[in-house]
Amino acid sequence: MNQADVLILGGGLVGATLSLALAAHGLTAIVVDPADPAVTLAPGFDGRASAIASASGKMLEAIGVTPRLAGLGCPIEAIRVSDGIAPGALDFAPEPGDGVLGVMYENRALRIALNEAVQGNDRIDLRMQTRAEEVTRDPAGVHARLSDGRHVRAQLLIAAEGRQSPTRDAAGIRMARWSYDHNAIITAFSHARPHDNIAYEIFYPAGPFAILPLVPRDGVNRSALVWTVSSGDAPAMLKLSERAFLAEAEKKMGGFLGPLSDLAPRSTYKLGFHHAARITADRLALVGDSAHGIHPIAGQGLNLGLRDAATLTQVLVEGKRLGLDLGDASLLGRYERWRGIDTLMVAGATDTLARLFGIPGALPSAVRRLGLSAVQAIPPLKARFMAEARGEAGDAPKLLQGAMV
Repeated sequence: MNQADVLILGGGLVGATLSLALAAHGLTAIVVDPADPAVTLAPGFDGRASAIASASGKMLEAIGVTPRLAGLGCPIEAIRVSDGIAPGALDFAPEPGDGVLGVMYENRALRIALNEAVQGNDRIDLRMQTRAEEVTRDPAGVHARLSDGRHVRAQLLIAAEGRQSPTRDAAGIRMARWSYDHNAIITAFSHARPHDNIAYEIFYPAGPFAILPLVPRDGVNRSALVWTVSSGDAPAMLKLSERAFLAEAEKKMGGFLGPLSDLAPRSTYKLGFHHAARITADRLALVGDSAHGIHPIAGQGLNLGLRDAATLTQVLVEGKRLGLDLGDASLLGRYERWRGIDTLMVAGATDTLARLFGIPGALPSAVRRLGLSAVQAIPPLKARFMAEARGEAGDAPKLLQGAMV
């Protein structure tokens, strides 16, 4: 198709989910992405895993993606947070009948499932290995000349291009941004003892050390690891032998999973923060990392982008039913207001936690452990934290409640 309701630049996890959510409600989308699927869907492209919060999981189920992920995700039945491996831990576990807190998926499984769903949807025109070389936004709509020589039109342009979004920058949208002096080391490993579907986040002065449960492979226990280290130490961590790396990891976690083995390929990325001053402009909406990027301390980065997708879908679908142009300023203003408070609060909270847990010394550590124990002992406060972890806090759009708009 050369004309659609929306033109989405970026077909990653958030962009693909958004296109499917819109298509499930009868809207059409042209999705343009420069990546080569032969590369992005290959086993060694990205070793990361993501915790899909229960609310985000409800959206994936509502738009028909969940069946494609059957058997590929590990339910998160509890989260255990501690300052080091000393006492003073905080345990989040739902009440019987409340369902799991989320599901861990390898990012590759998510990409494959979303790609298959997009490819099989007649309302979505996916243009991989293609770029938008020239884009015009005016009162008449959005017009783009693509690198394949074709011209496409839409009522609204959506940027889902990631942290370095050229569309956001071209629109002159100001950013608050800074870097942390930390890198995340990403990998996975096998272990002797079962993880019991529990996610662990152990805080050290250098940053969080997160062990995330994965589905067993050939009957062998597996977990993903997100290990935050000083940026200066990251190159050396990647060069450690498998045996030395696993020995250090086992020491960091106190050995509670038993001997570690079968280390997956390691990768690293620099940690940083960015937040757009606004997430809309004339006939333009930002979603996902194009709008905000946060510290992975609470595992909410992807879920924040999926909340953008659910919210924008509801705004556009309801606007379409009223006969409004999808680029109408009132619709974009509603999206801006709805997402503004949530993204700012989550971004601020993760930045504060990263800095708070990064303060070295016995006294700060004792204060943090006291705080964790206090949250553990105060049910309403603990319930609030659990709602945030599930993605169910605040004014949730209908898709995050498992309902169509």
